[in-house]
Amino acid sequence: MILIEFKSSSRNSMLKLPVYLKAYQTFNTMNTIKTAFTLLCFATLSINVMVGQEGHPLEGKWNLTIDQEGEELPSWLEIRHSGTNTLIGRFTYAFGSARPVAEIEKHGDLFSFKIPPQWEPGASNMEFEGKIVGDGLEGTMIYVDGKTYKWTATKSPILPFYDDVKEGKTIKLFNGKNLNGWKIKEGNQWAVIDGVLTSTKSGVNLISEEKFKDFKLHAEFRYPEGSNSGLYLRGRYEVQIADNIGLEASSIYFGGIYGLLSPSENVAMKAGEWQSFDITLIGRRVTIVANGKTIISNQNIDGMTGGALDNNEAEAGPIMIQGDHGPVEFRKLEITPLSKG
Repeated sequence: MILIEFKSSSRNSMLKLPVYLKAYQTFNTMNTIKTAFTLLCFATLSINVMVGQEGHPLEGKWNLTIDQEGEELPSWLEIRHSGTNTLIGRFTYAFGSARPVAEIEKHGDLFSFKIPPQWEPGASNMEFEGKIVGDGLEGTMIYVDGKTYKWTATKSPILPFYDDVKEGKTIKLFNGKNLNGWKIKEGNQWAVIDGVLTSTKSGVNLISEEKFKDFKLHAEFRYPEGSNSGLYLRGRYEVQIADNIGLEASSIYFGGIYGLLSPSENVAMKAGEWQSFDITLIGRRVTIVANGKTIISNQNIDGMTGGALDNNEAEAGPIMIQGDHGPVEFRKLEITPLSKG
């Protein structure tokens, strides 16, 4: 309400009253419209953001099994939203590292995406198409050679973490004498030379007979110049061992969880020198101490890395030493099982 006092009854003063009221009413109406429009825009934006944040049924991490040439190849797919309508992701094939998926397109009940080749022998994209079936996914993959293969997927499991840790008895994975406790594959090049577990050339991987869930792993190793190897935790998550001295820290270099987790710094020493890893894995959380420095601390491993034996993540798995890349030596490999205290 506006109260106006009049000190004069002149014609001019009397005529000012409706002008002032109309101006005020017009100003008030415009403000009301502006406020309403602003609120409407904000509400619309909020609804869109909420819808985007609620997510799509495809969103999450998926463990894929690709039926390819008589083999069941473990792979991994992550799908998440970007903004309100776009789905993006990451994909790890049976080998190589996690690679970005620029867009996952939706076509009714179907979805599809393409990724360029990484280490695959060809120049064509890998093309995927799938749909939700029950609690999982299923679909097809057109490989770089044009052949089509079927695949299925299940949601990646939640792996529990705990702070109250109970240590079991330490086990020597390498006894310093022979290959007892390891699976010997055809074409094996691994041998014990002067008390050192040695792979002198590219050949086959070495897999422990015993399987483990949560543990502390201590490894002492060395490699020649330019070489490349790795330790697979539970047979699924590769910790990179490679001659990367002097390079910027990266998930694909020394001490990284290959293609997924980058170390805080590259602490690789010169080729030919003995180096060490102390690795703690509980659930998905990993801590890596390399050459006495903590380079990854309590970070979650999102999924399997390329070269994994399987993606049955809820199960115990072996320790696998990569032997199909370059020469490497180990003088000590010890593991301490962990459980909730």
